[in-house]
Amino acid sequence: MIGIELTPEHPVDRIAELGVAAEAAGFDTVFSSSHYNNRDPFVALDRIAQRADDIRLGPGIVNPYETHPVTLASRVASLDEAAGGRAVFGIGPGDRSTLENLGFERDRPLRRVLEAFKVAQDLFAGERVDHDGTFQATDAGLNFEPPSESIPVYIGAQGPQMIQMSAKHADGVLLNGSHPKDFAWAAEQVDAGLAERPDERGDFDFAAYASVSVATDDEAAREAARPPVAFIAAGAAPPVLDRHGIDHERAERIGERISAGDFEAAFGTVTEGMIDAFCIAGTPEKIEERIDAVMDHADSFVVGSPLGPDLDEAIRLAGSALENRRDHA
Repeated sequence: MIGIELTPEHPVDRIAELGVAAEAAGFDTVFSSSHYNNRDPFVALDRIAQRADDIRLGPGIVNPYETHPVTLASRVASLDEAAGGRAVFGIGPGDRSTLENLGFERDRPLRRVLEAFKVAQDLFAGERVDHDGTFQATDAGLNFEPPSESIPVYIGAQGPQMIQMSAKHADGVLLNGSHPKDFAWAAEQVDAGLAERPDERGDFDFAAYASVSVATDDEAAREAARPPVAFIAAGAAPPVLDRHGIDHERAERIGERISAGDFEAAFGTVTEGMIDAFCIAGTPEKIEERIDAVMDHADSFVVGSPLGPDLDEAIRLAGSALENRRDHA
């Protein structure tokens, strides 16, 4: 997979334009991120499906707290129908600080995510479901069948148990990271999960879901990286912060400012070290070098937000960098 994340912070018609540009630049999968304060990702993905012929599409990622898992399954199946069998299901536990804004407690995240996509897979297969676990469903089913025989499920993950669960049960993992250190560590977790994966589940895709900011101006690329890095730093687990020598209290302050809606202050608290740890930022030559280092450990690559200060140019530059990598592989 050569994927890209398009954040629906822009009008959905603009996201559709960017999806078409991504397909032209060589990307084969587009994920649309899901946050309550942005536009609906499924609407944006449907617009892309109407205008792009071959690219696969999916939420990247939705969580099973804000929306009931059966309803999520129906939305993904609807997207698959609208896109002629091109849907991908990206699901994960969600951003803790954002969920707190809505009054959700992110309890038992691993179990909740596992149960949510297992139920979804049963629904995709045309089964009716009774479920009593982290959520309830009684005689739930879909009154239509998605055109895909099997919609791929990718789990958004950072922690060791979520990564291992993904490797054991899902089709792929979207590892939220940008630094080779994180992927070297994550590869060990993937291997541990694969050791318990039944053969009938088939191949597994270890995908780097990396924050990337690319521009011909190195400083502009790094400045554009501040917003996503703030969210990543705020949500990073203590071992991740320790791995990169990042001050816990500073990361906590960023999270507090994000929760309070003071985004300018949150972004201003981001350090250069955080940008280096949590984003692949710089000129095309620099990002190509960093992508190569990440791909020593991963199978696939997703170019994630912010992409760069100029979205159209960033899509073109990132596509060229990945094409160069394929040519020299």
